[in-house]
Amino acid sequence: MNDDPAAPEQSDADLATLSGRVRIVLARPSHPGNIGAAARALRTMGFARLLVVAPRDPAFRSAPEALAMATHGADVLAATEVHDTLDAALAGVRHSYAMTGYTREFGPPLVDLRSAAQQTCVDLQADRAADVAFVFGSERDGLLNDEVERCARCCAIPAAAAADSLNLAQAVQIAVYELRLALTGGSRIEPALQRFADDAPAEHAALEGLYAHVEQALLALGYLDPAAPKRLMSRLRRLGARASLSAAEVDILRGIAAAAIAPRSTRAGRKQGGGS
Repeated sequence: MNDDPAAPEQSDADLATLSGRVRIVLARPSHPGNIGAAARALRTMGFARLLVVAPRDPAFRSAPEALAMATHGADVLAATEVHDTLDAALAGVRHSYAMTGYTREFGPPLVDLRSAAQQTCVDLQADRAADVAFVFGSERDGLLNDEVERCARCCAIPAAAAADSLNLAQAVQIAVYELRLALTGGSRIEPALQRFADDAPAEHAALEGLYAHVEQALLALGYLDPAAPKRLMSRLRRLGARASLSAAEVDILRGIAAAAIAPRSTRAGRKQGGGS
């Protein structure tokens, strides 16, 4: 259960509504491939609003490198909004973050990305008409001072001091990941992570049968000395407990144990016969 009142779990419909009010803005991007990769990052994390300001290549949507990097985010790439100025891209935005790795002499205060993502969740919940924007600079120069000053806050991605510069698309990926965690309360397990959810752990009797079977196999192989077994079976039990074996996995292991117990001539016959 999530105990953070600022980040409650959301339904899929709520998530779609909230994520639709988050804008990812790329100012003066040089490489179409980075725009395509950013589109893919948005789609992967459930966002769709990508805005580009004064791109070097106006035809980036159809550029081969952009399409190659976008893959399943091709729809986000195709729907990318293009603006001549940052002011136009931020029209209607009430909360904006300049993505920059350091504090400027003049400009808004600097916060870390995770705090910004959590604050974004609060802002979107508190003001149903609010849009939030995260603004990224060009690959070569980052954000200019004038662009930073047009944002309400600065936001940094913590990185190692010796190499603190991120690729543009990588920075976008990290940002939308943190935003997704904040908007979902950090507690939702996506379908891709649930693919083994129905493969429940094996019951006690099945596990006991497995351990007995494995012990027989180890004796048959001469690996376990019945006169001095030490703690081998206890260690195997601990391994099995950590693995949280399913019923299907127990069946597989018992099949291996049965093959080990079978007389060598039988195993050879199975091999020659191409057993399943």
